[in-house]
Amino acid sequence: MTRVLEPDSTPDLRGLLLDYLGFYRAVVVAKVSGAPGGFLTASAVPSGWTPAGLVNHLLHMERRWILWGFLAEPVLDPWADSAGDGWITPDADEASLARALLAQGERTRAVVEAHELDDHARVGGRFRTAEEAPQLQWILLHVLQEYARHTGHLDIVREIADGSTGEEP
Repeated sequence: MTRVLEPDSTPDLRGLLLDYLGFYRAVVVAKVSGAPGGFLTASAVPSGWTPAGLVNHLLHMERRWILWGFLAEPVLDPWADSAGDGWITPDADEASLARALLAQGERTRAVVEAHELDDHARVGGRFRTAEEAPQLQWILLHVLQEYARHTGHLDIVREIADGSTGEEP
């Protein structure tokens, strides 16, 4: 697994949040890259989620919060990663999943760099009223905690699969 370096400290909060999101995306890509055969589509947990399903969830989650949520852009089936009480496992290889996740990251970076952290989400997408529309900084922290939590989940199932742990190769 490729070593991923944690971002450096900086007084630039916007840059730090974006760098940490990039860090977690890179760790997710590293966790699903080079794993044993069948890793992406096999579940190692009782709830039944798969690594491919988790990566697909992260992609859709980020799209929901940034594009549909913050920008209020129309998003075709924003919940396309979910089926009942679980995540859908897409028919995609690790390279396709990585490309999609990283492309969404580039889109997120462009959106965040074009706005102030205290800008509120637009009304009309995920949020129906101005009162329920959070600030961009809240959205970024929510997306970041989703990545952090789910990266830990991937760490556990990768360790079960082949003994790989953490961000070390």
